[in-house]
This record gives sequence, structure tokens and C-alpha cells, in this order.
Amino acid sequence: MSPRSRLSDKRARFLNRLYARLSRRQKAARGFVSSPEPRTIGSYARGRQLVAGNLLFSGYLVEAQNADLWAIDPPDIAYAEEIHGFAWLDDLAAVGDAPARALAQKWLFEWIEAHDDGSGPGWTPNLTGRRVIRWINHALLVLRGVEKEQSEAFYRSLGRQTWFLSKRWCGAAPGLPRFEALTGLIYASLALEGEEALAAPAITALARECESQIDDEGGLPTRNPEELLEVFMLLTWAAAALEEAEAPVPPAHTAAIARIAPTLRALRHSDGGLARFHGGGRGLEGRLDHALAASEIKERREDGLSMGYARLSGGRTSIIVDASRPPAGDASLNAHASTLSFELTSGRRPLVVNCGSGASFGLEWRRAGRATPSHSVLCLDGFSSARLGDAPLGSLTEPLVSGPTDVPFELSTVGDGLRFEGGHNGYAAHYGLTHARILEMTFDGRGLAGEDMLLAIEGADKRVFDKMLDATKLKGIPYVVRFHLHPDVDATVDLGGAAISMALKSGEIWVFRHDSAAQLSLEPSVFLEKGRLKPRATKQIVLSGRAMEYATSVRWSLAKAQETAIGVRDLSRDELEFND
Repeated sequence: MSPRSRLSDKRARFLNRLYARLSRRQKAARGFVSSPEPRTIGSYARGRQLVAGNLLFSGYLVEAQNADLWAIDPPDIAYAEEIHGFAWLDDLAAVGDAPARALAQKWLFEWIEAHDDGSGPGWTPNLTGRRVIRWINHALLVLRGVEKEQSEAFYRSLGRQTWFLSKRWCGAAPGLPRFEALTGLIYASLALEGEEALAAPAITALARECESQIDDEGGLPTRNPEELLEVFMLLTWAAAALEEAEAPVPPAHTAAIARIAPTLRALRHSDGGLARFHGGGRGLEGRLDHALAASEIKERREDGLSMGYARLSGGRTSIIVDASRPPAGDASLNAHASTLSFELTSGRRPLVVNCGSGASFGLEWRRAGRATPSHSVLCLDGFSSARLGDAPLGSLTEPLVSGPTDVPFELSTVGDGLRFEGGHNGYAAHYGLTHARILEMTFDGRGLAGEDMLLAIEGADKRVFDKMLDATKLKGIPYVVRFHLHPDVDATVDLGGAAISMALKSGEIWVFRHDSAAQLSLEPSVFLEKGRLKPRATKQIVLSGRAMEYATSVRWSLAKAQETAIGVRDLSRDELEFND
């Protein structure tokens, strides 16, 4: 991190603290212009966990009935951010009964008592924006039956936080943090009496962010699908608030919503969940459908890439491939070395997955989840296709460096299916080899044929490869092609070790085969899932071999067993209870 960047970061933290303290001098909000309409969606199961005393935030569990949330010593920054952002209020509102309301009121008014003076880690622009949105959305829940003094404290705190946002939204990092800050400011200025003058500058600023941060394909620089969904929801909420206030929505704002919606549809698997790439998860159940319905945008993206991802779909099967260069610079702080990796979902059941983000399980799992071996793709000699650089000051994570710079791709229709061809040069500098991948899926979605190749193409590449081959005493450069399986997949070695059979909870049977000199094995793996106490054990299919020549090819296939019907009544329910 450059000295100039360090100085800028230090200045931002100082200004946040300064304006948080100055907010104590600001007047209280007088009340709501109209009854707030809740738009955020929480998890009923997680709400029940909180009421039961199972406080799970950022991968850490505290078991304490009627706990003082703000007296808990946060184990890391992520934990503090999660509780101070108040997204848990959505979960308690999803339950909505008397115990859930009592807990929501207890924690909210305890926060006011402890932190309304401008203290604590919650006074950053993005967390304040996130918090204000929840307070306004669930005001009817938290104000029901409270004393006059508590109601006055609620409006006083909202007034202070709104003023803070008006002064510090510009201090939020570009991308999701700034969208949160600006949406919170728009929300508050339109909903609260006496704050109307703060709306116009925020509306203009949000429109500028839409133009600068949402590209022509409707994507973000981070290429994180779940983060794109969060931004999309914020924009639809802000647009709805403007329409209810009979204020015009800027054209740049509506255009950004129109660009994002088709991209999100392309990044959604057949089970309704988002593809899990670059630090993103599948998204909370129902949130994507709700956001798309609220946008009223029906358009789909038919050709090319969506935020750098290629989609193949047929029958009840969806495949999503990371087919572009990884994010760079600050946008890569949560990015993964996942170029050319793919996920496959059949109906409601994920089959081939990436391990996912380990951020909620600590730094070591975060780093492991970002590495190429944690993705369903070829890995050469144990090295990732992109490496981790030095973490910026005050950051928990590192940017990606030395990643692929050339990632050509082609989508086409061939025979009875769809074909993806792609490649990347992430290994060329050190090994002289380009990784190329071909995926062909039948129109009915019952079969996928794949080929992974390692190629020394140019003369310079061949010289580098020859040097590395000599260093191995002509034993070859080891490679591994991994296919991580979802934990619900029951996989077994079949046909005397020549195939892997996989049974899904729906009753479908898939079979993996290969036609190469590589060795086939079924090995342990992990599934890094948000909302869990620890990684879930699962398995991975592994094809391993050695690159001995300028061209090495590994062919493999995934196909439904013949007895699997085209349509399956998948009535098996997913487990919703608290589970470690």
C-alpha cells in the first residue's frame, strides 16, 4: 500500500470519528413522513436461532440467552461489522412474534445507550447506511409498546445517523459500501420529517455511482455475484422510496437496474441460487426472486458473457463458468484464483461446486478458499493461477496479483448441444503452459463432455516448458483437475475404479468417467458455507497426471444415468434447523 493510500485511509478513519462525535449536536428526527414499508428479507430459521440464544455472526457462535450483544468482545472486525450493521434485525422481523420483537427492542435500545454518542466501530458510512435502512424498515416492530423516552431516543439517534451519512457517505469505498451509505441517506431523508433537504445531493451522487460502478454488462469490478445482488436490491429500494415520495428517479439509476437484472438472471443456477464465485455465496433464499420481481425487468441476456461468466443451460441443468480475467487492484481484495472453473446444478440440486468463501471461518480458511485448488478447475504443480499480494493497511485480506492477463473464450452451438471454449495464460510465465478448457453440454442437459489441455504454444513458451521439464529430471510437471461435489451428493467409486457414481437427494444418478492417462480418485474436500459454524465435509473427484509434452489433454464426461427420468419430483426438504 502506497504512503499516499495509507494517509488517505488514516484521514478517512479520523473524519469518521470526528463526524460521529459531532453528530451528538444534531437535532432529533421529528417522526416519519408515512409508515415505513419493510423491504428487506430475513431468515426465519436464523431469527429463531437468535431468539433461542444461538448468536452466530461471522462464523463465531456465542450461546447465551438474553445476552447483551454489545458487551461481547468481537473476535474480529468482520464480527463487529456484522452486528453493528443490524442485518440481524431482518431475521428477527421474519419471526415477528413477541419474543423476537422483545429481543430486537432490547438490542436496538442497548446500542443507542452504548453507541449513540458516536463511539464504537459501527460509525462508518456503509455500516451506518445499512443500519439506518433496517431501523426504518422495522420501525413499527421496534417501536411497538415502548416508553416515550425510548421512542424519543430512537428518533434522536436516527437524526444523528442521518446527519453523519450526509457528511461522510463520500468516505465509503466505491462499490457496495458507497451504495449502502447513499441508499441509507436517501431512505432516511425521504422517510423522516425535517430531513428532506438532504435527499437531492444523495440522489445525484447515487446516480453518478451507477454510471461509474455498473459497467455496460451490468456487472461490478469485483465480479462477485452476491455483491451484485446486494447492490441491485439497494438500487431497487432507493427507486421505490423515490417513487413513493413522488420524486423522479434519475435515468442513470433506472438504467443501472435495467442492466443488472439480466446479468443476475444469467448468474442464477437452475435451483434459484447464485453461482458462488469471487467471495460470493448463493444468496439468502428468496432474496434474488424478490429483487427481480420488484425491478419489473423481464429481459434476459442471451449472448456473450455476463460479468465475465459464461452460462450453459439445457433441460433442468445449468453450468456457469468463470471465463474472464480475475478482478484487479482494490476490487480483488476478496477475489479468487478461479479462472475457467465451473459449477453445475441439476434441478434443485447442486452437483459440482466451488468450495466457496471461507471468510466467515477465519483468515486461513479465507486464503484457502481463494486458491485454485478450492475450485473445480485444473491446477498446475500445486500453484494457483493467480497469487495473493500484500494486504493493504487495515485490511484483513490481500489483492490478487500475477493472474491471467489473456482469457479468450468462444460460445457456440454444435451438434446436439452448446459448446464453451476458453483458455488462460496464468501459468505461462513460470511453466510456459496455457490452460485451455472445452465444455460441451447437450440441449437436454443430461450430459457434459469436457476436455482440459495444457499447451506450450509459442517458441518462448516451449523454451520455458523445456527448462521446467529438465528441472523435474524429465518426470513431468504434475497437474490435478478437481471437481468439488456438494455435501448432499453421495459419491462412490464404481466400475472397478473407472468411474464415479453420484446420487442426488432428488433421486438422480450422475456418472463421471474419463478417457486419458490421468489417475482417477475420490478424495476429501470441504464446502465453505455462510451461516455454518465450521466447513462442511464433502468429496472431490480428482484427475491427476503429469505434463510431459507440449500438448497434454485430459478428457472426461459427466452424464445422467440412463434410468434417471427427464423430470423428477424433487420433494426432499433442505435442512433449516441450527446445524454446526
